[in-house]
Amino acid sequence: MAVDAPGALAEGLRAAVERRVVDDPDVASRPLDRAALRRAVARALAAEGVVVSPARWATLVRSLVDELGGLGPLEALLRDPGVTDVMVNRPDEVWVDRGGRLERAAVAFRDDEHVLRTLERVLGPVGARLDRAHPSADAVLPGGLRLHALLPPLTEHPVVTLRRVAAVVPSWAELEASGSVTAGQRDLLRRLVAERRNLVVCGRAGVGKTTLLARLLADVTEDRVLVIEDAPELSRPAPHSLHLRVLPPSPDGAGASTVAELVRNALRMRPDRLVVGEVRGAEVADLLQAMNTGHDGSMSTVHANGARDALVRLEGMALLTGLPQAAARAQLASALDVVVALDRDTSRGRYVAAVAEVGAGPDGPVVREVTP
Repeated sequence: MAVDAPGALAEGLRAAVERRVVDDPDVASRPLDRAALRRAVARALAAEGVVVSPARWATLVRSLVDELGGLGPLEALLRDPGVTDVMVNRPDEVWVDRGGRLERAAVAFRDDEHVLRTLERVLGPVGARLDRAHPSADAVLPGGLRLHALLPPLTEHPVVTLRRVAAVVPSWAELEASGSVTAGQRDLLRRLVAERRNLVVCGRAGVGKTTLLARLLADVTEDRVLVIEDAPELSRPAPHSLHLRVLPPSPDGAGASTVAELVRNALRMRPDRLVVGEVRGAEVADLLQAMNTGHDGSMSTVHANGARDALVRLEGMALLTGLPQAAARAQLASALDVVVALDRDTSRGRYVAAVAEVGAGPDGPVVREVTP
């Protein structure tokens, strides 16, 4: 059987290959991996009488392995190390974040059903539920890829957002070469870590907050660092670190462990520094208390457009925990030393927009930008 185009596999041949792969002893007898799947796909294609050039054969096998064992057409995007985020808005509308810049990708799913089948395939093994009764899901896939998905009626079409965390923490030289930091900012940030200053990295989504936080933590030496995350994004950047991770509730709603609970547990584990991957809610009160009670050099990130906005956001979270406004402002002013604000644009990509010191003012905390 000759194959002229990838589209020829859409129904007949693809379905036949899938049936053969499911029954293949090499796949059924052990946990699925890409090497075993690749061999099974090659055997299935040969059994179906497919005859193509060697180059076309390799492309065909890889496409089918992506389809049967991965994220389908998105796998081709994820093979590019420069891609950090993949966003599926519609089956035929996929975007990527490459180097801090959004680009329309030249890949597509066939239809909504194709997206749904792909989600079912990758979410099933990690125990995440996604259906009409639970139309949203968060999961961490093998390799640390973070997936968020929404289904109708929350959206018009299934929506998928993937975020990949760099396997290796970039060096200061790499960040400087990419324009993310200047030499002066690099020296200032390293000094702040050495001086055990409490700091928060802020910025909008996709500006590299976690990447910078990981780089800062890599400069920590002998301190015991307790890291709390809801997804494994900070992969042991400090020599003496222990990671605590949020546990989502089971399908019946039991067994959850929140960031706030983990912060309270971490404070009983003799931390020198406490790190919260991202502050979103009630945990802010415990984090500020930790910063105020001897855990100098603690760090976190927060979604905010700038240093002043970060303080406003943190104050709002503290108020929701029941703290009076005066107490919330006093804790912020005494706990935080520095806010590092990140941004991005089409010319520079991601970069440190400002480093601001936090001090006490007549009406609460104030920030003053530092010029390195």
